[in-house]
Amino acid sequence: MDWDRVVDCEGLLCPLPVLRARKVLLAMAAGQVLCVRATDRMAAVDLPHFCGEAGHEYVEARQEGAVVLHLIRRG
Repeated sequence: MDWDRVVDCEGLLCPLPVLRARKVLLAMAAGQVLCVRATDRMAAVDLPHFCGEAGHEYVEARQEGAVVLHLIRRG
């Protein structure tokens, strides 16, 4: 799966990855996919929770070395 936008949250602790993802998602069209690059392990809990609350689809997480790619489809 490809994505439309990427937000780099490497080295940032929660809630910053969620806040940055939220800001970028607001500027995206419904159905587009955002890739959030995060190193904070709490992002794996916080991002799916945020998506459920905000009406977005948490598609998947992919490990890429020390970074996890969180894919979110804009609702």
